[in-house]
Amino acid sequence: MPVPFDVVLGETCERRAAAFRIADARIESEGARRSPDLSAFRRRLAAASPPRTSGSDRRWLFVPYDQLTDAVGPLATEPPERLGIVLVETTWKPRQRAYHKQKLAMVLASLRHFALEQAARGVAIDHRVGEQSYGALLREVVRERGPLRMMKAAEYELRTDLAGLVAEGGIDVLPNETWLTTRAQFDATFPDGPPWRMDRFYRRVRRDSGILMEAGKPVGGRLSFDAENRRPWRGEPPAPTPPTLPVDDVKQEVARLVEERFAEHPGRLDVASLPSSREDAERLWRWALEECLPAFGPYEDAMSTASRGLFHTRASALLNNGRLLPRRVIDDVLARDLPLPSQEGFVRQVLGWRELVRHVHEQTDGFRTLAPSGRPNHLEARDPLPPAFWGEPSGLHCLDHVVSDVWETGYGHHITRLMVLSNLATLLGVDPEALSDWFWIAYVDAYDWVVEPNVLGMGTYALGDLFVTKPYVSGAAYIHRMSDYCDGCAFDPKSSCPITPLYWDFLARHRDRLAGNPRLAMPLRSLERRSAARRKDDSETARWIRERLQAGEVARPEDRP
Repeated sequence: MPVPFDVVLGETCERRAAAFRIADARIESEGARRSPDLSAFRRRLAAASPPRTSGSDRRWLFVPYDQLTDAVGPLATEPPERLGIVLVETTWKPRQRAYHKQKLAMVLASLRHFALEQAARGVAIDHRVGEQSYGALLREVVRERGPLRMMKAAEYELRTDLAGLVAEGGIDVLPNETWLTTRAQFDATFPDGPPWRMDRFYRRVRRDSGILMEAGKPVGGRLSFDAENRRPWRGEPPAPTPPTLPVDDVKQEVARLVEERFAEHPGRLDVASLPSSREDAERLWRWALEECLPAFGPYEDAMSTASRGLFHTRASALLNNGRLLPRRVIDDVLARDLPLPSQEGFVRQVLGWRELVRHVHEQTDGFRTLAPSGRPNHLEARDPLPPAFWGEPSGLHCLDHVVSDVWETGYGHHITRLMVLSNLATLLGVDPEALSDWFWIAYVDAYDWVVEPNVLGMGTYALGDLFVTKPYVSGAAYIHRMSDYCDGCAFDPKSSCPITPLYWDFLARHRDRLAGNPRLAMPLRSLERRSAARRKDDSETARWIRERLQAGEVARPEDRP
């Protein structure tokens, strides 16, 4: 069950941090002791590891939690018998924020399965467990083994933690080969800096890569088929059901650890839907290719109570931790006989948007260089996140359903994130940083380089038009058109739903900031044509729903002013 936001983000979480202990002690697995009380993971790692003597002349590589691949980097090019890898589990990371239990379990189980897979190849494993930061724990490794190597960390938070050790020469940073594009491509696309526009970047990387290009022109005559990928789903074709994954002793052990040691963290842990091994990743990806992608394009923006993900591949968590590589999944998609809108829609997400947001996040130090005195907040939104985001019922069925799905699974596709959660938070005036932290906590695929651009840059318009051309906000009409959420709601989307007055009140409150934006010219003209009485009703209804949600109370049509 979710816990209140003050427990998750406030001082209570810090006070309880001392109770969060990972049950395993440090292992240097190439020489791990065998004894009857060894855990299943320790026993399997000790059995798979090469003899201790084989590790004396190895070159050691630190592999972070989100680079779990041997398809690129030194693990792909150097002999296993000459390599050792350092893997770190630390309570420092979950002390920073109270991650969803499914996210914690995925990080730990994936790291441990990766250790077993590499040990089976002949790579020596130094597995460290502790309570300090990654930098502090790795400093001890450097004292024992000498300088380490690593591919450049994707997360700003990890790069910052390791910066001192890197500066001292304790870690030699190599290029991160999991990405598809280069900083040079990004700089050439935006030589004068922002605004950063996805279509410009996408056009360049499509041309540079030759992906979905023929004779220098886009296949099908258009760069994007986004306009065709906006159909609501009414039950046909049937939505695929994600496969059940095998549950082994490593997953069971991790699940017990998370439930016992991180009991205060929110979310439900479902071991049977937890991908962690190489086989799990392959099984999920085959399912995505065969069952999801044929119908992905047309229904990419649809939402439904009958299916959490519809035809989305759910590959993001595996892409973001390295279990799947973007080059491989794009090649697989292009190799299959799929409708062009589905192929292009998938490629645009992976080659275009995913690569763009990581470049912007890295170049701006997580947007810190854009707002040196604090984080960006273009609309000056200051309200805390309502308790509804932590599972308290709000009376808005769309919000309550999506939030319930997130705490049940740690997943939701991009339209539920953008047009329900971010839309409502923006209309309500929620502090974008609070929403960004919530996303980081709630989703299994959440890392700073992807969460902050999507939430601060796109979902809440906290960067203004530096990243997107307009705020992604709407009234009830969009949610009604693209989902069946309104069918289960006490509010009528055409008459009583407070989301529509919230939308008009948002435009009225921010009219001066938004004036001159060509993409908002029509709604702002419509705002001017609203009568004084309707504007007053918009303001009163918006104030009422904000007060109700902030108080954790259920909003009912009969109580609306």
